[in-house]
Amino acid sequence: MDETLRRYRESIDNIDAALVFMLAERFKVTKAVGEYKAGAALPPADPAREGQQIARLRRLAEDANLDPDFTEKFLRFIIDEVIRHHEKARAAE
Repeated sequence: MDETLRRYRESIDNIDAALVFMLAERFKVTKAVGEYKAGAALPPADPAREGQQIARLRRLAEDANLDPDFTEKFLRFIIDEVIRHHEKARAAE
């Protein structure tokens, strides 16, 4: 394999690993939020907060020269999964 390509791929692999660990940390926190919401009888979803987060991350994406539409789709996927976990925590209460 070409050495330049190998180095690029090694960097991609490192970034992918960091993303997985960052997502794991994020889900640890959102799990705690879901448990708190369930105990406090709060709804699993918070559309106002979701809208704020999407707008904030779209701005960050633009600053980072990343497609804001892609960023929103990625965040929406994560938010939907978090809400699913929150609904599950609420059902367990």
